Amino acid sequence: MRAQPQASHYINGSYVEDPQGEVLESIYPATGEVIAKLNLATPNIVELAVEAARSAQTTWAKTPLAERGRILRRAADILRERNQELSELETLDTGKAIQETLVADAASAAEALEYCGSVIAGEQGSFVDLGGPFGYTKRMPLGVCVGIGAWNYPIQIAAWKAAPALAMGNAMVFKPSENTPLSALMLAEILVEAGLPEGLFNVVQGARAVAEALIDHPSVAKVSLTGSAETGRKVMSRAGGQMKHATMELGGKSPLIVFDDAELENAISGAILGNFYSTGQICSNGTRVFLQEGIRDRFLDRLVERTRAIRLGDPLDPETHLGPLISKAQRERVLSYIESGKSEGASLLCGGGIPELQGFESGFYIEPTVFADVQDDMTIAREEIFGPVMSVLTFKDEDEVISRANDTQFGLAAGVFTADIKRGHRVVDQLEAGTCWINTYNLTPVELPFGGVKASGIGRENAREALAHYSQVKSVYVEMGDVESAY
Repeated sequence: MRAQPQASHYINGSYVEDPQGEVLESIYPATGEVIAKLNLATPNIVELAVEAARSAQTTWAKTPLAERGRILRRAADILRERNQELSELETLDTGKAIQETLVADAASAAEALEYCGSVIAGEQGSFVDLGGPFGYTKRMPLGVCVGIGAWNYPIQIAAWKAAPALAMGNAMVFKPSENTPLSALMLAEILVEAGLPEGLFNVVQGARAVAEALIDHPSVAKVSLTGSAETGRKVMSRAGGQMKHATMELGGKSPLIVFDDAELENAISGAILGNFYSTGQICSNGTRVFLQEGIRDRFLDRLVERTRAIRLGDPLDPETHLGPLISKAQRERVLSYIESGKSEGASLLCGGGIPELQGFESGFYIEPTVFADVQDDMTIAREEIFGPVMSVLTFKDEDEVISRANDTQFGLAAGVFTADIKRGHRVVDQLEAGTCWINTYNLTPVELPFGGVKASGIGRENAREALAHYSQVKSVYVEMGDVESAY
């Protein structure tokens, strides 16, 4: 299994190194070991990447849509062929359990490339009959786009941004999170192997300074970020100040509402997946679980029983359910929220500590944690924790829970469990969230747009909406007669 890449950056179809860049160590979160050493991008690297993208994009924009689609679909096929290798690399870089990365990371990246590669050939503008004259619209590429990734789903996020950008005729410079620098390089390799012209998808390593340099570059037309709401505000302000397009896929504090008539085991499964999958490091997680009073006790008893059965351990062991958090700093942050929950009066039902795992004592593990008796004004009910911490609240009726669920700055996602399908639709219609589920949670098929409202973001990933966000409309009026003039 290769962890150390050939070089730190991938530009114009080749690996590129600049030893003048600050050293970046990739850490295996399960053991704390260094598995790769890279260099952050220097200003020269940034310039090389943007120039490669700018030069390649003008020709790519003239490439027939069907040909673009064929290349993206070939890349999807290669990703699937190498899913085992890519999943192991993603597990080493993120610490996520291999049973998850095998189905949710490179596989999801392949779905995004396949979808955009399949629908792009049918992308058409509109024809408008003006009674003699006529008009038409067409979608034009933006040019050079910048993608800024997060560390929870590195290769998936890279593909979610690259697929629509490339399909619409753009080029991209992608900056992975400095915590997870490896798998985007493999995606770049695979895209070129599939036939993508060199320079269209470039990867540069870096932290805040590199992101700012990319956003500020005069040749860059758009930035797409996956990150926290705090980071999103800064990036959006920086891009907006230069009149650049932006897509912000940000954090959340999403409600998951369980009515008395819900099927118990399904609702508990939704809550577990919506809080503990990826060790709780998912932006759309339903971390505020609202239980109607009649189901509270049965739900909590069974929830604690199932949570205690979650297996922590070696992320490369297929039997492991949960791996560690991404870093020691992130674990300290999550532990501070757990202490906050205790001090503010929430009832700790299970978890809350650091497990003892033989051979992984230096890893960044934390126990799946459930708090009950949580009040709306508690810190753990207001702020995004980004760890395996579930806050359980209770409610009496529908109107009350809708009001409380919406009482947050965030609006990324929401879920409802009920046997009354009419109520399910009625409730999600009133929830202030961009992505909603009824009787399930956290499923994000590429055919459906994904994104939030309020502080959770602007724009959408996936589906045809993503194609629209990587293009701009040109309107053309065609006169078939003479031009009349009063002077």
